[in-house]
Amino acid sequence: MKIEQILQENIIKAFAALYNETLSEEMVILQNTKKEFTGDFTLVVFPFVKAAKKSPEILAAELGNEIKKNVPFVTDFNVIKGFLNFSIADDYWFSFLQENGTNPDFGKKEINKSNPIVVEYSSPNTNKPLHLGHVRNNLLGHSICELLAANGNLVKKVNLINDRGIHICKSMLAWQLFGNGETPENSGIKGDHLVGKYYVLFDKTYKAEIEELQTKGVSKEEAEKLAPILLQAQEMLRKWEAKDAETIALWEKMNQWVYAGFDKTYQKMGVTFDKVYYESETYLLGKEIVQEGLQKGILEKKADSSVWANLTDNGLDEKLLLRSDGTSVYMTQDLGTALLRHKDFNSEKLVYVVGNEQNYHFEVLKLVLQKLGYAWAEKIYHLSYGMVELPEGKMKSREGTVVDADDLMNEMIETAEKTTLEHRKNDDFSGEEAAQLYEMLGLGALKYFILKVDPVKNMLFNPKESIDFNGNTAPFIQYTHARIRSIIRKAQQEKGIRDLNELPCIFVEKEKILLKLLHQYPAIISQAAENYSPAVVANYVYELSKEFNSFYQEVPILKESNAEVLNFRVHLTQFVGLVIKSGMQLLGIQVPERM
Repeated sequence: MKIEQILQENIIKAFAALYNETLSEEMVILQNTKKEFTGDFTLVVFPFVKAAKKSPEILAAELGNEIKKNVPFVTDFNVIKGFLNFSIADDYWFSFLQENGTNPDFGKKEINKSNPIVVEYSSPNTNKPLHLGHVRNNLLGHSICELLAANGNLVKKVNLINDRGIHICKSMLAWQLFGNGETPENSGIKGDHLVGKYYVLFDKTYKAEIEELQTKGVSKEEAEKLAPILLQAQEMLRKWEAKDAETIALWEKMNQWVYAGFDKTYQKMGVTFDKVYYESETYLLGKEIVQEGLQKGILEKKADSSVWANLTDNGLDEKLLLRSDGTSVYMTQDLGTALLRHKDFNSEKLVYVVGNEQNYHFEVLKLVLQKLGYAWAEKIYHLSYGMVELPEGKMKSREGTVVDADDLMNEMIETAEKTTLEHRKNDDFSGEEAAQLYEMLGLGALKYFILKVDPVKNMLFNPKESIDFNGNTAPFIQYTHARIRSIIRKAQQEKGIRDLNELPCIFVEKEKILLKLLHQYPAIISQAAENYSPAVVANYVYELSKEFNSFYQEVPILKESNAEVLNFRVHLTQFVGLVIKSGMQLLGIQVPERM
């Protein structure tokens, strides 16, 4: 049983014995004692004052005496106003290290659910490569899945590829008009980048045609609707939905280029999926749902044959579900995909990792499904996250001003190489080992810099800051892990590591600080999963690394003359390394054995 549970149970017993009143477990909240006060765990007694009919100070003192009398590992307590601080015996912390210090899965729970939590992330379009915005999405999605699984949940990772629609037709049409048979093979351009090139070309042509129409006296609003290349793209979409053989063949060919490109990006990023859905296979199911809604009188068909959901009674507006020409919109296929996913997995929860610009969309999705009678729509959860910007400002796909994920990852690896060489941290590495280290550091820096920010916040990604070997960065944490592994190797070679059998006579404050931090790790995983926030783990691992480096500077480890104390500190160091590695793995980040 965890120490917090033992304290909680004994506090409830003590309160009943002293005041003949019953406290619920939810009322008894223990916190880690703040650094400026003496103690290990703190109980706030203000909520119990009325029931006890005592002042906070007297109540805390009486409770403290009762707990100290009945709980052997509580060695002392102190009262500061309404805060009761408990001090825990050294032998408890020693036993904690003995029991957990060599367990690589410390803090994680076994999978105990039969119904999975389904997490959808990535969701790219097949008209462009993945960019910086997708990077945050993928990293968040992957880490959330790791956290949920570590917290005992069965998790299924899914991807919905937006492989149809007017935006896809724009790339296809531009390639058809201007491509001259260019392919990834004959151009040497990665498939998703090649298709993205024609998406940008479409936009340039479209804007030029709008300007030309305006010179002929057409208003800008009308010109945007009448530009010939847009009309051609709309016609191509109609042909696609009518399954025109030539259009489908072009679509399949260009999509295959993109998928091959995506796979390489995902592999480098360390992202995987259990199942991939395609809009082209789900949008018709969405149309069927819309037709059912019409038949039941839940949805409304307008005079122009477009179909809408009236959500005004729910404080929203009307939402288009089918255009007047019968073509579907994003909402249509999301209805279909949600139903298909429910049938596939019967999930406990369906999590969508999608940026906050789609908050309204998911509010509507959940509401429309509920109106259509799907009770499981309650299980939908939109993990809404903020946008990523660069120091130069926002990115725009149509204008070709996005930062491609591939380019960004390559630049991060190159920066890691340059920074590492400047710090001379790879003097004895072979060429292959060095290349692996640079990739580990570069991608680690990128992932950590993005994941250490709470998902709900917008963020500014600064590549130079992310690669720093000092401060709250992955390279600092990775270097700390490499330092720990070096200590363990030397201890094994020169000193030998024995089992921990008895508490050494020296137990310094720095050791206890580290043990208390390690003790928090299971709760950190739980909190991060509950809040869908990898930032909780990221910042915890940084604090642990920072505290270890302070310990390393102030307390001798391998130079300690007392063999028992040395052995204890080596075990403590090893435990810190295991938790750093575990925490970074939850963020999708590798840590090196040496640097």
